[in-house]
Amino acid sequence: MPRWLWLSLLVALTGLWWFGHTSSLPTAVAHAGPGLVCKMPPPFEDPDQPLQSPASASMPPFRLDKATVTPLAGFSLQATVLSRENYSFGRESDFSPTDLALGWGPMKDMAIAEKLDVSQGGRWFHYQWGPEGPPIPLPEIISHSANMHMIPSDGTVAEALAHVRAGQTVRLQGWLVRIDGDDGWHWQSSLTRDDSGGGACELVYVCSLDTR
Repeated sequence: MPRWLWLSLLVALTGLWWFGHTSSLPTAVAHAGPGLVCKMPPPFEDPDQPLQSPASASMPPFRLDKATVTPLAGFSLQATVLSRENYSFGRESDFSPTDLALGWGPMKDMAIAEKLDVSQGGRWFHYQWGPEGPPIPLPEIISHSANMHMIPSDGTVAEALAHVRAGQTVRLQGWLVRIDGDDGWHWQSSLTRDDSGGGACELVYVCSLDTR
């Protein structure tokens, strides 16, 4: 094989390695207005159930790049990471570079989750089961798992998010939000854990995130 072809292959393989390595990391944080502090909502009390709390004057609407973000409700939970997916294309990725598929209650048990074929793509969370049927009743799967679009509030949260992996337990606090672009584009969070299909994902402006 000619030397130039070997060199071309080496460059291509190096590029693939670099892309695979860096694609696991969220992109830069969207720029918030000056002086913005992400106020913590009330923390969850039941580790098996997310806590959604009323919107608060302590976290009013704020500017994020060329958009206005309106907090709709406080949100905190502890959950198992069933899957993660990063995005670098589309308007949504300007704000949320990573989706986490999370499970709580019975769905935090990886022995149950592993009986499902879990995948993510196109900002959706999918699961399937084999001929034996779902490991728990379908309504419980729907109400105890969700695909959540993560908006890191700062570099610390973005760095923590970059290292989240399937199988870990995460604890987060933040706000379920609506984003309204200056050009009329908008993106809004679900405000219930019992929905499924289009519009059922949570859009979370994350103030704090840690793993176990």
